[in-house]
Amino acid sequence: MDQLNGRCDLHTHSQASDGMQSPAENVKLAKQKGLSALAITDHDTVAGVAEARQTGLEQGIDVVAGVEISTRAGGKDIHVLGYYVNIEDQLFLERLHGLREAREERNHRIIAKLQELGLAISWEEVIEGLGRPLEPDESIGRPHMADVLVSKGYAVDMRDAFDRYLAEGKPGFVSVPRVAPEDACQWIREAGGAAVIAHPGLYGNDELVRQIIEKSQPDGIEVFHSDHGPEEERRYAELAREFELIVTGGSDYHGVRQGVVFHGDLGSKTVAVDVLDQLRAAAKR
Repeated sequence: MDQLNGRCDLHTHSQASDGMQSPAENVKLAKQKGLSALAITDHDTVAGVAEARQTGLEQGIDVVAGVEISTRAGGKDIHVLGYYVNIEDQLFLERLHGLREAREERNHRIIAKLQELGLAISWEEVIEGLGRPLEPDESIGRPHMADVLVSKGYAVDMRDAFDRYLAEGKPGFVSVPRVAPEDACQWIREAGGAAVIAHPGLYGNDELVRQIIEKSQPDGIEVFHSDHGPEEERRYAELAREFELIVTGGSDYHGVRQGVVFHGDLGSKTVAVDVLDQLRAAAKR
């Protein structure tokens, strides 16, 4: 397993947002894969970081305190990753709480739209689908609703649920007011962290990505991602050189749903651990 020694996966999700595994389980899996470090980057919450850190100490895995903040720009949902944030910064925690409130409003509106389409789905079923109590500061996302849609036969699998109902432009999609990427980058910096533009290839608009970089002044860009092919990796590596950005990467691991790994298996996209030194240095500026 030591083929990944000296490597780190800087984009993974846990049950604190829409991942399938506990933060501790993610860390243990990283150990099994032979990774040296792992970031927990849940959506709009840092609720899973403390547990991951404790398990990291036990497993000998360096755990990076991360977050993935949902923003909006150019008519697109844009995600901004934060690394080495202070998870006890009260202002930052209040800001994340506000984002989760907006997310919850969106979730209820999605349920209402699905019901208008004639689909028998309720918020209570989404929570029951977790198979456990919803913990404080955890966030619910569209994958949780997709699980219910699949279990009730409205979709074949997760991808089908998004393609039919939940993806942008589909009948169940709802967009709520979100902060701008430059605000998220500023919040991350004020919380002592380094800001990185997540999976730019998913936005389908490189000119928009360029504009976001120019306006937000992030510290890095996620070049390596499970949904990026070689051409995307080349383009965004070039963009990183042009703007002198840190090159990061990660699997965007969410676990296994209906037998399918989303977005990629933990450890399938990694960067060298010296990237952590670059992120730490950026966070201290």
